[in-house]
Amino acid sequence: MTDLVAMWEVALSDGIHKIEFEHGTTSGKRVVYVDGKEIIRKDWMFKLVGKETFAVGASQTKATINIDAVSGFAYEYTLDINGKSLKKYMENRSKTTNTWVLHLDGEDCRVVLEKDTMDVWCNGRNMETAGEFVDEGTETHFSIGNHNCCIKAVSSGKRREGIIHTLIVDDREIPESTE
Repeated sequence: MTDLVAMWEVALSDGIHKIEFEHGTTSGKRVVYVDGKEIIRKDWMFKLVGKETFAVGASQTKATINIDAVSGFAYEYTLDINGKSLKKYMENRSKTTNTWVLHLDGEDCRVVLEKDTMDVWCNGRNMETAGEFVDEGTETHFSIGNHNCCIKAVSSGKRREGIIHTLIVDDREIPESTE
């Protein structure tokens, strides 16, 4: 990878994906890699600026690399996810998901709750869950290996804060992660 000009890490529900971009400024070559796998290759292009659009992750999230000329032969590379800048997308994502990282059976586990669908993901797998209403709110039950897991959703009592989600694994509360 001699012409590697940009690299991004994008946290989606099914995991953190590494996007790499090669741009040959003499040949116009463009190569996009997602998680080390080549997904787009254009060896000769006369137009050095433009866009490359592709899908990332299990949910086939739309990603676009923008190639803009800054001055002379200097270029700027930006990544959009679902039509938003990566920064805006990640800010919005922190409002729509909760993420916990924990260590179980000698392995790191990344658990993600999608608040809008109540889908639970663990290390890239959509988990089978069972939801139930309890006195304080709801509980979403699932298992990771031999471990009993539960995401409790209770009202904060404050309109601005909304619902508080807590992950409990084997009767132990897991602190939320900031990705």
